[in-house]
Amino acid sequence: MNLVKFPVSFKCRISWLDLVRMVNCLLCVKEPSLLFSAPVRFVGCLGSSYLCDTIGRRFTISFSAFFYIIGVIIEITSSTHWVQFAMGRFTAGLGIGALSTSVPMYQSESVPKNIRGAVVSSYQLLITLGIWTAYMINYGTHDAYSNSAQWRIPNGLSALWAIILGTAVLFMPESPRFAYRVGREDEARKNMALLNGVDPYSHLIDAEINEIEVKLAAEREGGDHPWYEIFTGPRMLYRTLLGMVLQAGQQLTGANFFFYYGTTIFKSGGISDSYVTSIILGSVNVVATIGGLWVVKNCGRRKALMVGAAEMFVCMLIYSFVGHFKIQGQVNAQAPGAVLICFTCIYIVGFATTWGPLVWAIVGELYPARYRASCMALATASNWLFNFLISFFTTFITNDIDYYYGLVFAGSLFALFWIVFFFVIETKDRSLEEIDTMYVLHVNPLTSATWSPKSLGAEGVNGVDTDKMFLTKGGKDIKKSEMAGRPMLEHDERMFPETAAGGSAAPENKPEIVNALSFNPYHYARWDEEEDESRMMDYMNICHVNTTTPHHTTPPKRKSQKKSRKQNRKHKNERQTKG
Repeated sequence: MNLVKFPVSFKCRISWLDLVRMVNCLLCVKEPSLLFSAPVRFVGCLGSSYLCDTIGRRFTISFSAFFYIIGVIIEITSSTHWVQFAMGRFTAGLGIGALSTSVPMYQSESVPKNIRGAVVSSYQLLITLGIWTAYMINYGTHDAYSNSAQWRIPNGLSALWAIILGTAVLFMPESPRFAYRVGREDEARKNMALLNGVDPYSHLIDAEINEIEVKLAAEREGGDHPWYEIFTGPRMLYRTLLGMVLQAGQQLTGANFFFYYGTTIFKSGGISDSYVTSIILGSVNVVATIGGLWVVKNCGRRKALMVGAAEMFVCMLIYSFVGHFKIQGQVNAQAPGAVLICFTCIYIVGFATTWGPLVWAIVGELYPARYRASCMALATASNWLFNFLISFFTTFITNDIDYYYGLVFAGSLFALFWIVFFFVIETKDRSLEEIDTMYVLHVNPLTSATWSPKSLGAEGVNGVDTDKMFLTKGGKDIKKSEMAGRPMLEHDERMFPETAAGGSAAPENKPEIVNALSFNPYHYARWDEEEDESRMMDYMNICHVNTTTPHHTTPPKRKSQKKSRKQNRKHKNERQTKG
């Protein structure tokens, strides 16, 4: 670690390799010693969810950036009082924690789905660029100054990027999904058109707005949604825990171990200058993360995470065994040291192209709108928690098991490979609302890449109101609101305006049409095709929908849901005979 000493009047040893955090700029400073900063950022993450849902994503980013600036000012004006510096770190840490939640959320909700993964992953790219910039500034100030300017200049410069971010984001459009949720429909349509580069009333924007409207209407009909529904909502415990595991897993891959303690590895290979070590690792990290944007855009989430975990697993095994048997206790071990340096760089390439950027993208896509802020805050907080735990315990562990510490991370990578394999669905090129539907319908992660929402429409159903569903008291059952299906049919009305203008079916009869299906979307993925085909045919007979003259007749009375298979097949045969 590179530790810079304060003047004698300030009895405190701290380091100034601060991680620059930003969206499309640099932002903060991340130090090798996170014993104070990481827990504060953990708190900042948790508090950001309320701000994001209250004042919006854009204003939360701006507020958090300027909160960070206040913290930096407190730090660099401290001289003899370590308490003042600590309060500055506390204030800045709250801002960084909030930004680490609000920035990926804002990105994931705003950009078109075909580039969403790459744009959200650019968050990690600019983090790595910030790390590299901090390394270079530290290297320059270390040789140029011998007083407090060594740490005041790097720390003060980090506020410059926060000023740029906090100001520039105010000139950017608000998240269309947030704007629509708070009743600003025209602003949402305008912002979405601006971000997609199309006319506000184009078919693309109409489809996106309709999708958001259907989800929001269904959510409102479902009643109040208290905070604890992030654990009790439909498939929410699954997704909440998955997001936390992925964010914690980003730390448990062991990447920060190399960034924090890479000096020891490079010394064994003959490179003793810790600043040079940092610059080498930072440069590899930046270049590889640029390649990671191509990976997330073209290779998909699941494959990239699994390949990355496998590659890092092999590198960790080599690091552990070569280090333990060839370097530990040896006086001259430059050849094995060169091997460690080589595989450390290969490891960083694997991390920077997969787990580094992709976790931010996946977590930003994982949750429905009404839970997104709270769940992303909790997931990101778990990232900071494990960041702290690794930085705190590494020294104690390596003193006991030396290079075998790499086996701890290898075991984590082995587990993460199978967690992704069995639990993470492929979300490449899908809308946020479509991803929500896939999780609620228990789409198999192994075949999720080929799943298509067209399969729902092919069965006579225009959409699935996943927001209608919530766990009953005790969390053992699923129920829907009484008006389930209304948003689905209102979507039909937009598709067939002539029906709404003068069709034979009155709007108030539309929910009854869906009720005739006896349709429970929660069990949709487990339908028995033969058993339910008769109900689907009833639906088609009721609607008489065709491509030229959409027409709805008054629906018959709802049939009993307890018919046996034999009765269903009998009715089916009768219809075929009449036809």
